[in-house]
Amino acid sequence: MYLHGRNVLREILDLNSKKLKIKRILFTNQQNVSKELEELKLRCLKRGYKVDEAPPEKLYNLCREKKHQGVVVDLKEFPYTDFEDIIELSRNESVFPLVLLDTVQDPHNLGAIIRSAVAAGMRGIIITEKSSAKVTSAVVKVSTGLAFRIPISIVTNMARTVEILQEEGFWVYAASMEGEPYFSIEFPEKAAIILGNEGEGVRKLVKEKADYIISIPMEKEVDSLNVSASAAILFFELRRQLSGGE
Repeated sequence: MYLHGRNVLREILDLNSKKLKIKRILFTNQQNVSKELEELKLRCLKRGYKVDEAPPEKLYNLCREKKHQGVVVDLKEFPYTDFEDIIELSRNESVFPLVLLDTVQDPHNLGAIIRSAVAAGMRGIIITEKSSAKVTSAVVKVSTGLAFRIPISIVTNMARTVEILQEEGFWVYAASMEGEPYFSIEFPEKAAIILGNEGEGVRKLVKEKADYIISIPMEKEVDSLNVSASAAILFFELRRQLSGGE
């Protein structure tokens, strides 16, 4: 996986996780690069990462993005978190809001949802194994590198995942047009919000497993919001309530 961009590299350096399997980090070999890029290169060297230089054309060929900002990270694979580890984390924290994505397929939507989730203080994201976008270089870029800040897990059965979360004390809320207005809901400290496929929404069986169905009221002439826009609204309402309205 080839990642690009200075913000993405900063997130990786700030995280400093052993879970990240970085093969090498390539910087442009152009003369008179910015002080910012030189400082990033120095940080990489201090961390012991393998650092190489290459012409801008090679960086483009690797990441297929002209705006690579002079840096490309060669990452072996994205470090997903086991679902069981997310459950274990939730047992040690009183406030633990979660995101469940039921077959969200567009990488840009996934990246935007990740960015909103981190910004709103969500504690984990769970996606389905089949018919779902996975974390790619494009997703990391859209998330501005924030994909490395939040545990992301892949599960094979979302309906069963909902049941497990409920057994662990979570209340689960599925977003759908026919639900109760989201602002009328008093969210608990352990809430999981399910967002569905861009075209079909949350699947029937998954929706039936949820404790509540919630909606975002809107004008009659408007069909629905983009799933990433809906996610941001719901995440920040949850944040508002869990932080005491601040």
